Amino acid sequence: MRTGRRSRTVAAVAVAGLTLAACAVDPGSGSTTITYALWGANQLPAYQECAEDFERANPDIDIRIDQRGWDFYWSTLALGMVSESAPDVFTDHLTRFPDWVTRDQILPLDDYIERDNVDLSVYEDGLADLWIGPDGKRYGLPKDFDAVAIFYNKDMLAEAGITEDQMNNLTWNPDDGGSYEDVIAHLTVDANGVRGDEPGFDKNNVETYGLWMEESGGTSHGQTQWSMYAASTGWLPTDTNPWGTSYNYGDQEFQDTIAWWRGLVDKGYMPSWEAQEGVNWADQLAAGNTAMATNGSWMTGTVFGTDLNAGIAPTPIGPSGERVSMVNGLSDSIYAGTEHPEEAWQWVKYLGSLECQQVVAEHHVVFPAITEAAHVAEQAFADEGIDVSPFMTHVQNEPTLRFPVTEHPADVISSLTAGMEAVMSGQRPVDSLVDTNREINALFGN
Repeated sequence: MRTGRRSRTVAAVAVAGLTLAACAVDPGSGSTTITYALWGANQLPAYQECAEDFERANPDIDIRIDQRGWDFYWSTLALGMVSESAPDVFTDHLTRFPDWVTRDQILPLDDYIERDNVDLSVYEDGLADLWIGPDGKRYGLPKDFDAVAIFYNKDMLAEAGITEDQMNNLTWNPDDGGSYEDVIAHLTVDANGVRGDEPGFDKNNVETYGLWMEESGGTSHGQTQWSMYAASTGWLPTDTNPWGTSYNYGDQEFQDTIAWWRGLVDKGYMPSWEAQEGVNWADQLAAGNTAMATNGSWMTGTVFGTDLNAGIAPTPIGPSGERVSMVNGLSDSIYAGTEHPEEAWQWVKYLGSLECQQVVAEHHVVFPAITEAAHVAEQAFADEGIDVSPFMTHVQNEPTLRFPVTEHPADVISSLTAGMEAVMSGQRPVDSLVDTNREINALFGN
């Protein structure tokens, strides 16, 4: 949902040898202080408000929020686990969840959920089940969800004669790219003003790309890059989800998808690996260097916060006859070593409640996991003239692809990233992904 990662700033708690400044919520007069780590500077105000509301209702508990940038968040959290000084509660991501749960570093919530009669049906379909461990126990309550769609420059599309109706009904296939590739080609313009579908187009001297490539997708299972195309062929990344025991990155359907995606670079419709490396895709869209970019709902505020006349379209309809988006969701986990498990649970329960998620919705940075609150966020965007229905359509009316959850997540990501970067940089052929997949599946004894 996240670069391929969520582009957010992150939180972390103090551990041995490191001093972290508590942000926004200072301990008051309560008898118990719960530390809460999160990433996302843009989400901090919403959770400050939730913490203040929670403290008023629970005067014996104080919430201290610690917030840091993405990379430092995870490295510090890992160190906190090792040094037994992790935060009481922290925002969790599905790429990290398998490690915590298989190492018994977070608490199962089943007894608390049953005791307090927490209604799991209020969440968007499937989100709660993402946080079930291999032991069948639940380790989190959903806090938000995200989907993937196409951000585009409305002015460029109007100039090219492409309508919003066309954008909402794009089709794709791995053979010729369908009407989706037709649009990508037409929106690509070289330095001489020649479009990608016109005679004389110079693919080596492109001024505006039809579609931007944001990394290889290896670090996020292609969430914002290619997962929507591959899944629309009927392909799935693992044998089962969650807790599959083999990956399918060597399948022919996947190879065909990546061959098409890589082909956009060869045709000059998408930047090369070298041209996009280290470059922010949203900046390129705002600067007019690309007409379209696929990315997650969490980037809506960033895209529409520029001078760009932006629009959003759903992913294209694939060979399966359906459009697909990978759907990811975050949760809040309780550190197994917390000295205050009951108070930590009360905070986690509140974070997963309608009361807090409506506050998050009103700030409309992300879509809350509770359906009722998600509609509040949708309306808040609409009040600003932003139509986010393509994201909501993916979650409520179309099939979705869940983020893969398996053991060995870090090693899987490492192998997939190396394999995909080699392919997208032209160092290895697409069929080398068979070897990449074999390397990944060896982690599971396959």
